[in-house]
Amino acid sequence: MGLITFLSDFGYRDHYVAAVKARILQLAPQQPVLDITHAVEPFNIAHAVHVLGAVYNDFPAGTVHLIGVSDWGRGAGSWRAARYQGHYFVVADNGLLPLLTDGHADELVELSTLAPTASPTRDVLAPAAVHLARGGLLSDLGQQAITQYQLLNRQLRLQDHRITGHVIHVDHYGNLITNITRTAVEAVGHGRACTIHFGRETVREILPHFQTADPGEAGCIFNSQDRLCVGINQGNASELLGLNFDSQVDVRFSAG
Repeated sequence: MGLITFLSDFGYRDHYVAAVKARILQLAPQQPVLDITHAVEPFNIAHAVHVLGAVYNDFPAGTVHLIGVSDWGRGAGSWRAARYQGHYFVVADNGLLPLLTDGHADELVELSTLAPTASPTRDVLAPAAVHLARGGLLSDLGQQAITQYQLLNRQLRLQDHRITGHVIHVDHYGNLITNITRTAVEAVGHGRACTIHFGRETVREILPHFQTADPGEAGCIFNSQDRLCVGINQGNASELLGLNFDSQVDVRFSAG
């Protein structure tokens, strides 16, 4: 039996998470379920994509990822199951899956439903996740999906001497995680010195860790996903710099 991970915007105050887990246990009493988080900001697709995208590949191939974020989908309600990079995902048709997979799921089906429900994660997505975790075929869950709701990722702007990116997530510490990757910096920079510009601030080097900066000073690092991040040692960069989701960050390289 495979592992199911569970990510949602249900929070920790109510019974919603427990109700989904109870349904899973009814269907498969020995099924292991690991919580990623239930503190995704309500209906925030970008937050869910960032959290799941940062961690799903750390789980074994064949893991099923149950996603209860904005779980009604679009229109009259629709849901999807997909296979991508050796993992399975069950999720509402709300734009999350195309963002996570860059629109290139290896296999995609529309989940069949018998009746309307007020709890789609419990009644539609959880049974599909159990089916896949027990070795069931994706094709057993429904017909191949021809269309899905699309959202677009912010794209990097690459020039000879400059990369323009944006903040895609603000974490618990107030650190600003950008869509600028180490690969992009190395490809454009070719080893040249760079300066990083955000708000009214400029830093001139990429540090190994925020705590190598002086307390209260801003710094930049590459995180474990090799994304450029802006932070303040022992401070909240988002609050102190006045920057948030979608704020612009530039990396500029010397001409020589």
